[in-house]
Amino acid sequence: MSRFVSALARPRPVDGPVADLDGMPLRMHPLVLGWEPIPESLSLHGGSASTFLLEPVTAAVVVYADGWVLLDSGFDVDALADPAIRRARFVHGSYNPVVPPGDPLLEQVAALGLSWRDLRAVGISHVHFDHTGGLRLVAPGIPVLLQRAEWEYAATGAVVAANPSEFRRSGLDVVLAEGDTELAPGLWALDTAGHTPGHQSFAVSLPGQRIVLACDAADLHVNVTGPTRCGSTERPEDAAAAQRAIERLAELDAAEGTTVWPAHDPDWPGWREHTVA
Repeated sequence: MSRFVSALARPRPVDGPVADLDGMPLRMHPLVLGWEPIPESLSLHGGSASTFLLEPVTAAVVVYADGWVLLDSGFDVDALADPAIRRARFVHGSYNPVVPPGDPLLEQVAALGLSWRDLRAVGISHVHFDHTGGLRLVAPGIPVLLQRAEWEYAATGAVVAANPSEFRRSGLDVVLAEGDTELAPGLWALDTAGHTPGHQSFAVSLPGQRIVLACDAADLHVNVTGPTRCGSTERPEDAAAAQRAIERLAELDAAEGTTVWPAHDPDWPGWREHTVA
């Protein structure tokens, strides 16, 4: 694992957990930060191209006694609010995201009674723009975890649904992992590459249970129960990796005390919960 002090810095080794936190997670707060119309075929390999789902854009806050960690971060709502930027960056054919008025990430974090001064780390599953927009709120010096494979592929400029200015801005402290990585005590990033070359999911150990946030390795619950891979991969050659990732998640879901949460399932009840402890 290596750390970038800024987008242009030379990497250097990092030992131990990414976040400076003590103890185990106390609770997790699911967040819904917007919605996006998606054909089922993009979420589920073999799904219908004519059936559209209004899928939630999700994130989560993991709270410790001495701080908190943000996992994914939704859209850049400031960019979405500008009609010209919205058309140029976000609208692709039938894809036209929906966000609540205001700033749902700021407002939901405030409603939880959390201070951004206590943010200790961020985990980003992959660099698609419905996951990286909230990085604009992250102060310098807060580590932001990505997989090295994701960073290197994003550097090629080949990712269409990404805004590099969100994750490459000067001063952002990007930490690059290579495979499964401890983000904080009781919180792990899991290598689930396939949807993108460096996609990662997150495992959160809570009192009496473990929740695995699949992120876009499993948009829908049926991905996990299949197990059937996601319908879209950045590169055609990553389809086999995406299937291996969903099979890994299915095995985790079958383990006692573990539940895998699909990231974009409009019917998944977990995203309607306020607190999981």
